[in-house]
Amino acid sequence: MDFFTILTFLGGIALFLFGMDTMGKYLEKLSGGKLEKVLAKLTSKRITAVIFGALVTAILQSSTTTSVMVVGLVNSGIMKLSQAVGVLMGANIGTTITAWILSLAGLGDEAPFVLQLFKPAALAGILGIIGILMRMISKKEKRRDIGTILLGFSLLMFGMTTMANAVAPLAELPEVQELLLKFSNPILGVLVGLLITVLVQSSATSIGILQAFCVSGAVTYAVAIPIIMGQNIGTCFKALISAIGASKNAKRASFVHLYFNMIGTVLFLALFYISHAIFRFEFVNEAAGADNIAFIHSMFNIGTTLVLFPFAGIIEKLATLTVPEVKKGDDSENKEFKLLDVRFLDTPTFAIEQCKAVTLNMANIAKAALFTAVDIVANYDRDKAERVAQLEEEADVYEDELGNYLVKVTNKRLSKKDSNAVTKILHCISDFERISDHALNIKEAAEEMNKKGIKFSGEAQKELDVLIRAVENIVSETVEAFATEDLSVARKVEPLEQVIDDLTQQIKGRHIDRLVKGKCTIELGFVLTDLITNYERISDHCSNIAIAVIQMNQDVEGAHEYLDKIRTGADRDYSKEYMADEETYALPVVSEE
Repeated sequence: MDFFTILTFLGGIALFLFGMDTMGKYLEKLSGGKLEKVLAKLTSKRITAVIFGALVTAILQSSTTTSVMVVGLVNSGIMKLSQAVGVLMGANIGTTITAWILSLAGLGDEAPFVLQLFKPAALAGILGIIGILMRMISKKEKRRDIGTILLGFSLLMFGMTTMANAVAPLAELPEVQELLLKFSNPILGVLVGLLITVLVQSSATSIGILQAFCVSGAVTYAVAIPIIMGQNIGTCFKALISAIGASKNAKRASFVHLYFNMIGTVLFLALFYISHAIFRFEFVNEAAGADNIAFIHSMFNIGTTLVLFPFAGIIEKLATLTVPEVKKGDDSENKEFKLLDVRFLDTPTFAIEQCKAVTLNMANIAKAALFTAVDIVANYDRDKAERVAQLEEEADVYEDELGNYLVKVTNKRLSKKDSNAVTKILHCISDFERISDHALNIKEAAEEMNKKGIKFSGEAQKELDVLIRAVENIVSETVEAFATEDLSVARKVEPLEQVIDDLTQQIKGRHIDRLVKGKCTIELGFVLTDLITNYERISDHCSNIAIAVIQMNQDVEGAHEYLDKIRTGADRDYSKEYMADEETYALPVVSEE
């Protein structure tokens, strides 16, 4: 085996790895975060969790990806540890699909023409042509992504063929045969399989490399079986690494995966070698084909799942003992932001969904700050005032955490829709934070009035009450629109914002009239102006958020058309809502006295 043959073999591995990575990433992108939602919602029963774990892994072509995904879901509290056990069992079954696809390399020339089209060399060309045409011709992003997936699969197949061709002459080299003979030692074979999988970060890839070696005819069953067992243990490595710094349950989930594969390996090897010692299997020293590797891989993973499924609770208990409960107060998990898990960054669409959920928490904090601040203007309460300040600080922390996480999201490969969503969420968190700032300003105005012992006149207070009702309503509608992404609710915000603008102008005008008549003081006037300015600004921020919600859930042209209609007065629904709000929030009639 000369230098150039080694170079060809390494190039085949590089193509295989790149194809696998490209295919996996674009499959995740195409799923739009739906796979994570499926795992989180449809895994309440363990048997269902196994089924969906297998399906998701078959789609993603990687049990490693699924296991890391599960660790993230458990860490964020979306999935329970008991659910994770079933999913991880299913992931081991789903990963066997890749080996069966790659086993098509063993089809001989005598196979029917149709079947030969599925050989890696032929399939690589077919999928490559289709994929590149979709990339070059299609203008739709989704179709271009499908084209990229096909190209990734084509590269994977081409890499497999390149590796197989490079190692084909190995069967004739006695040095290689002697080396492989050493791997027939169960312990050494397991270690080799483990090491290869850890290095390539994928059991499917390491199985593919083993299948490529099988084409040479130099790999016997005695060599292949322990290596396959080691590969199943090696696939746990990335999940264990991803659990560092995660919650205790996330760590437990990674150990569940490890223990499941380790126990399965020990049981399988023990059963196999004990049976071999008794019955002396003749096939052990025969050459294993790519299809034989796929069969052994499937038999191990399906058999292990069937045997250990009834003992899933014990495996969960073992993981719990490995990562014991911490003393109360010692667990440093930040539960408020655990949804912003870095493991979700590899699936940006799902990460963005988690950002929306955390932003909703922030929205409710800003809303609570405002409602509490408004309440103490007329009836000052020190505890409530301190609560407003505390809520405003919490909103600031949310803005920082969300902002930092969204910046990380933008560094990933985003679709146009996801990129637009990130931009809008960034705007929304800024507006929600500003609402909490205005709540703090209102609190400070209330403190000033309490300190100086001043109060608004009856007329002024009644007018403020109308404005406050309108502001509370617009904030509630804005939070609801963001939470539900209901466009009909979002479209109610803009007309109410205009009514609030009108109210502030009317109240300012009435204040000047009372000032002229000596019914109000300049000092109270400053406080009143400060308050209504804050209320007006709050409604402006609500308008910004509502428009962002519309833009996130409607094409940009549709959102622009809606705004243009409002500006030109051509939107009948807007006019109808405006007149209804104007009537609802009409100021009381001015006293003639």
